[in-house]
Order: sequence, then C-alpha cells, then structure tokens
Amino acid sequence: MSLPERLNPKKGGLGREWVFLVLSLFLAFLVWLFTNLSKEYSGTVSVPVVAQCYIEGHGMESTNTVLVSARCRADGFRLVRETSRRERKVVKVRFERADMRRLAPDTYGIIGGAKNSYTSQFFGENVSLEAFITDTLKFVFPVENHKRVPVEVPHSLSFRSQYMMEGPVTVSPDTVTVYGDQARLDAVERIITPRLVMTDLNESQHGVLKPVVPEGVRLSTDQVSYEIPVTRYVELQTTLPVEVRNVPQGRQLQVYPPTARVVIRCAFPIGRDPLASFRLYVDWRDFSTSLTGRCAPRTQRLPAGVLEYRVEPEVFDCVEL
Repeated sequence: MSLPERLNPKKGGLGREWVFLVLSLFLAFLVWLFTNLSKEYSGTVSVPVVAQCYIEGHGMESTNTVLVSARCRADGFRLVRETSRRERKVVKVRFERADMRRLAPDTYGIIGGAKNSYTSQFFGENVSLEAFITDTLKFVFPVENHKRVPVEVPHSLSFRSQYMMEGPVTVSPDTVTVYGDQARLDAVERIITPRLVMTDLNESQHGVLKPVVPEGVRLSTDQVSYEIPVTRYVELQTTLPVEVRNVPQGRQLQVYPPTARVVIRCAFPIGRDPLASFRLYVDWRDFSTSLTGRCAPRTQRLPAGVLEYRVEPEVFDCVEL
C-alpha cells in the first residue's frame, strides 16, 4: 500500500459517494422537469400560415404568409418548443370557400369565428384554444388564366337481359375550371376521366373518378362522381297509323307506308298502357324543307315510363297531293 492511501484510507469511498450524489441530483432534476413540463400551461403560440382555397379564377395557394397567434393551453414541452424555435415551419391550411370573405380584388380573409374550426390545423391536435390574438387573416390569391370546360366519362357498358340504362351517365360536377398558360388552355376543350368498363349490369352504379389532367394545367377539382341509372324494362310493340300535322290550308300530304311498326321499352313495372297515348306523325315543315320528300316521323311527348322506342321503317316517303 502506498503512503497516500495509508494516510487517507477513505478517499476512494468518498469519491464514489460524490459521484452518486451528483447523479441522484441530476436524475431528480430530470424527474422534476419532466413532471412539470407534462402539465398544461397557458401561453402564446404563433404559426406562419399559407392558405389553400378554391376561388374561381384565382390561384389555389396564397402568395403571402400570415402569422396566426393565439392564447392556447398546451403541455409545457409544446410551449417551450414554440418559444425557443428561431424559425417556424410554414403550415398550409385548406380553407372552405364559404369561410373566405372577399376584401379586395385579389385579397380574401378569414374573419371572426370562422377561424375557430381551423384551430387543430393551425396549432395541432393537442392544443386547446383560449383566444385568438390575430383578428382577420388576410390572404392574397392572384388572378390566373382559366376557362370552363365540360367533363366527359368514356364508358363501355353491357347489361343483363331485360335491363338497360334509364337515362344517360351523369357526372358531377359536369364542368370544371382549368388553370394554366393561355397557350395550354387554348388546347383544352374538354376533360375526360378513365374509361368505365362494366358488364352484366342489373342495378344502378355510382362512384368517384379522378379526371385525366392535361400536361401543364391544373383543375378546380381532383375528383368527380358518376352515376349510371339502370332499370329493368318490358318491351311492347304495336302497329300505328302515321298522321300528318301542320299542313297548310288547301294542301294535302300523303305518307307511304301509312302505318309503322313501333317497339317501345318501358320501365318495369308498367302502370297505364303507354301504347294507348303513343302517336306518330310527319310534320309538313319537315316535308317542305326536304329535298327528296322523305321524312322521319316524330312523336309527341313520350308517355310516362317509356325509356326508348324505335320505328320501322325509319323514314317515310311523303307526297303532296
């Protein structure tokens, strides 16, 4: 044993006790800090916000950033993090068009209580709002080149026996606004969706499709809904006389053949007999503008429940007597 150790035999034990004491104090501080920062406190939270909103004829995203501040209740960790952060991450918030008030030609604002429904988007889920410090949120949405075009749904449909479409395929919205450079807009006449292919249909169909976006432009919506009305039908047929109408006084018009075979399809079940009120006629005005004297017959308003009809023959020879 060395001379220093013989003179101070407890030195090693005291050193370990000091290390243990320091570690204990440090751990106690961490526990105290964690416990206190886990509690809720009231403080000011500020976030820079860029607005996104569909406003007809304007850009989708605001060109300016608004600092949104509010008194909030949150855990200590969140408040310490917010106050110590030098640069705040910009938050992009999607606003409903109904909440945007027009303040100037390119300026729109969120005013009063309309801000409350966006609290979680501003500050996050674990924050309770006490009061907004920022009153009106003013965002600038510059005007963009745009045009309105129809939406079309290409389709290939087949139906089970005795079923057919009750009406055309409908799409909503049936028109969209296209934004982009004027040269690109000039080339866009319509927007289409992926082709719908369905077979053996025996009931109505509906769903959502994503439009095909032409290169270099953007659309006012990223999805459209479609509906295919399908119904069961009953087919009826009969032979009807072909009438003539709107013949000037002193003129006569003869139609050959004088009768036609009519086949109609009606939605099932059938109420009244639709053939009882079904009429075919040739209009004198069609004959007077015809170069050959051949005319397609017309029908008055279709009876309720009639989905479609066909006439045989399709055209008739007309002669003025």
